[in-house]
Amino acid sequence: MPVSDSIIQVRDLTKTFGQGDASVRALRHINLDIKQGEIYGIIGLSGAGKSTLVRCLNLLERPTSGSVVVDGKEMTALSEKELRLARRSITMIFQSFNLLMQRTCLHNVCFPMVISGVKKDAAKKRAMELLDMVGLAEKANAYPAQLSGGQKQRVAIARALATDPKVLLCDEATSALDPTTTNSILSLLKDLNQTLGVTVVVITHQMSVIEEICSKVAILDNGQVVEEGLVTDIFAHPTTDAARRLVYPGGDIPELLVDSSKVIRVAFNGGTAYHPLIASLAIDCGVKVNILGADTRNIDGKAFGTMLLGLPEDENEAAKALSYIRAQHNITVEEVEYHV
Repeated sequence: MPVSDSIIQVRDLTKTFGQGDASVRALRHINLDIKQGEIYGIIGLSGAGKSTLVRCLNLLERPTSGSVVVDGKEMTALSEKELRLARRSITMIFQSFNLLMQRTCLHNVCFPMVISGVKKDAAKKRAMELLDMVGLAEKANAYPAQLSGGQKQRVAIARALATDPKVLLCDEATSALDPTTTNSILSLLKDLNQTLGVTVVVITHQMSVIEEICSKVAILDNGQVVEEGLVTDIFAHPTTDAARRLVYPGGDIPELLVDSSKVIRVAFNGGTAYHPLIASLAIDCGVKVNILGADTRNIDGKAFGTMLLGLPEDENEAAKALSYIRAQHNITVEEVEYHV
């Protein structure tokens, strides 16, 4: 049997809380493969089951049924002692940082090494290296209360790296941070992924986080994986309602007064960023359209996202515009029902 290149394999995972009529099934038959060295996103709206799923990956929550294999170990089959050892390879950072408030940053990072038997001098040396790696060497003797939210998360990341993990789980790790600080933490995670080779699993409800850092994504809805694949593919062709809600936030057509008999959604699927579609349409065909809404983004120099366009009332003009847009590369078009 060939060796799998997946560091995490989840098979038919189900998690139910409670019993009988009061039971709640949080996860339903989850199957995932996360490859070594990936930055993998798991996204869903509130209540979708994503935090329960990430806690099942390191057995902080024990699945009701199914299996979780991490780095070749079947986590659900391990004894408590074996599980403690295995968790050194699959560490976690949280939205609330979970730092020890009565300990300095240095001692926070030392803590997991000391309890695993590393001598204090060696632990201190490694902790200083890790604090330097996350850009906080000068804060070694500061206490968490003296740090900003972004600095606290950097200390938490350094602590999570103290046991040289192969997987870093990030459970809504940037949700409590402002956009600028979020971007700096995501940049740090990308750097650590590239320099250390650590696999990063990002749990979030923010599609902006997924597009910024992840190569693959699984979309959860009502405890199920409803869509999974490359981030670029999901952005280009979301096929489920749950994916569309995330990719097209507020995707309903706004209640605007427009002189349009037909509304279309144009999806940009990875062509050259900022291709002047509307200007080209006006110049090449002499047809003007109404932009009712737009949510586009540049990912690695390529355009993704959507525009809602109102076509002219004149049927010939509308047909000319539709034909022109459909002929463009890396663009798909769907008609949208519209009610004034």
